[in-house]
Amino acid sequence: MKRTPLYDFHIQAGAKMVEFAGWEMPILYTGIVEEHNHTRTAASIFDVSHMGRLELRGTDAEALLQHVCTRQLGDAAVGQSRYSHICNEDGGILDDVIVSRYSDRWLVVCNASNRERIVDWLRQHAAGKDAQLTDTTEQTMMVALQGPKVMQILAVKLPIPLDDLKRYRFKSGDFMGIPYTIFRSGYTGEDGVEMILPGNVAPLLLPMVTDTMDAGLAIRPAGLGARDTLRLEAGMPLHGHELTESTDSISAGLAWCVDLKKDFIGASKLREVAAKGPARKLMGLELEGRRIARPGTTVSDGGRAVGEVTSGTLSPTLGRSIAMAYVDAAVAEPGHILNVDLGGKPNPAVVVSLPFCKR
Repeated sequence: MKRTPLYDFHIQAGAKMVEFAGWEMPILYTGIVEEHNHTRTAASIFDVSHMGRLELRGTDAEALLQHVCTRQLGDAAVGQSRYSHICNEDGGILDDVIVSRYSDRWLVVCNASNRERIVDWLRQHAAGKDAQLTDTTEQTMMVALQGPKVMQILAVKLPIPLDDLKRYRFKSGDFMGIPYTIFRSGYTGEDGVEMILPGNVAPLLLPMVTDTMDAGLAIRPAGLGARDTLRLEAGMPLHGHELTESTDSISAGLAWCVDLKKDFIGASKLREVAAKGPARKLMGLELEGRRIARPGTTVSDGGRAVGEVTSGTLSPTLGRSIAMAYVDAAVAEPGHILNVDLGGKPNPAVVVSLPFCKR
């Protein structure tokens, strides 16, 4: 398994390590619920160095990204990031990515499990074009600092002012010989930033952001377990669960990241879905009781199967069992009561709009 530049920190902090997409990653430190709640109320740091970081340069780099991405990128300003999908010819989602425009290059951040696929896909469609791809994943580190107190803490701890940084914008530069990029983004539903730095500065970063004399302003480490429960509460999709090659952007409720006026791979299929309306929609479910609905669990209406759960958990914030599921469009109305098959027994669940929790 690969190890991120923060591996030694995880071990020293007592993390329970697991394999994830070929990387040895922390699933938890003190406990998923405790880390989840600290993120919702204060500030946490997540190691997301396993995610792919792909740089594109050349006169055709923008045209390449316009061709493979669903989002309109041509009018993106330098210093701006945009969420997009990369689809196959049938409109199925190969991955969801964040695309950022620098003055001299583009950056694509992709999911760890899809990194090799996206590298191959970009290189395949870059053939014959002036577009050079550099995979910087294993030479850099990436951390996410998330929570309502993050910006307050960083205003004291970082030498780079961030008070003017807007959502889905970034700052990049060089501080004392260390190149950096700081994005105002995240995957928890909370405020915060994501930072890309050279891998060799890991020993310097952690004490700077985690050490504090004020316990109320402590940034604590959080693992993949809390990252998953946080994103689920925020109604954020996860590739391999809500997003797959068998699902499309429209049915996932993410039509806002698709520009059907431009041509891109999979556009014709997505135009068909948009014109007809999706047969199934991604919705939230709040289950009766505290049992958790696992991915693949059948959702039914009047004894008839109408959908399938994609993710589920016991929400630490709400104290209720929640799930995301694709259900037939005819029953995808908030307030509609469906049943989720838990251990062979129907468990009532009410359809709700996403997200479950709002900041």
